[in-house]
Amino acid sequence: MRALGGGSGGDTDGGSDGGVGPRALLSVGGLWDAKAALDEALSLPLRHPAVFAAAPLRLRTGVLLYGPPGCGKTMLARAAVAAAGIRMISVKGPELLNKYIGQSEAGVRAVFRRAAAAAPCALFFDEFDAIAPRRGNDSTGVTDRVVNQFLTELDGVEGLAGVTVLAATSRPDLIDPALLRPGRLDRLLLCPFPDQRERQEILSALARDLAGSAGGEDDGIGSKESRGFVGESAASIATVAEAEARLGLDEVARRTSGFSGADLRALMSDASLSAIHREIANGESEGGNESEIGGRVGVPTVMPGDVATAMSEARASVSAAERARLDKVCPKPSTINPQPGTVNPKY
Repeated sequence: MRALGGGSGGDTDGGSDGGVGPRALLSVGGLWDAKAALDEALSLPLRHPAVFAAAPLRLRTGVLLYGPPGCGKTMLARAAVAAAGIRMISVKGPELLNKYIGQSEAGVRAVFRRAAAAAPCALFFDEFDAIAPRRGNDSTGVTDRVVNQFLTELDGVEGLAGVTVLAATSRPDLIDPALLRPGRLDRLLLCPFPDQRERQEILSALARDLAGSAGGEDDGIGSKESRGFVGESAASIATVAEAEARLGLDEVARRTSGFSGADLRALMSDASLSAIHREIANGESEGGNESEIGGRVGVPTVMPGDVATAMSEARASVSAAERARLDKVCPKPSTINPQPGTVNPKY
């Protein structure tokens, strides 16, 4: 379990380089619908607290991010929380399971109490299917009791004032349907494989990091669709546009059908590694000891050849057959949660 800082500092953990504040979401390409929904759930209540406090009904505060592996669920959750400027309590699913009777449920209660004490905050459960599977399939009864405890906490009489519950999974079909009903994790956000336009946005976000490392100051350069964002300068936009054109990222986006966001990041990481090797080789060509060579090595600059080499070796981590299976496992939101008394034919 880890508490990640929001606007007031604290630890950070993996993911993006977008920083905090509204610009944090610039580090995530595509996923426009999911971004808008998370902004509404996390940031809107903070911008208009009086309006939300006067709302006559309890508003929806539970979100399930689901989709194939590597498509940005965890990264998006962290970026959205950073954009809202609130704290985030992150829990890996298996961390809550304990072999001693009653300890798993106690862990769930403790996490929700901690979140209530840190409000406003986001409580994020990664790999949610590991701790909240369909009841009746566990011979020990541990996960059944954990699911019951989750239902109790989500429907608690005291409510979850100031706490937004986020969960992420690549297997929504395994989650107990009771957790996905209204008033619980009822806002279902699909994070699918990116199309060409979204792949271009992802590569543009990565180009921002490359432009920042090569040009010095990172001005928060975003994707083509997000240009004109508050704080961006004309020089920033020109820098990332030049990087995109120089590296041929439009062509990369066109040729990477079936790649996930993680695959695209791996491709650009390989290109960066190629640039590092070239820079080290240039330093070693002049001879000298290790410290002298290190002093001559400059900032690695990714060149078109580096991207071309990485592109020639890159492969989608998920095969076409596996993508077809995942499309059935991760359908559109309306088909995940059937009406009470019905059975979803997909499962």
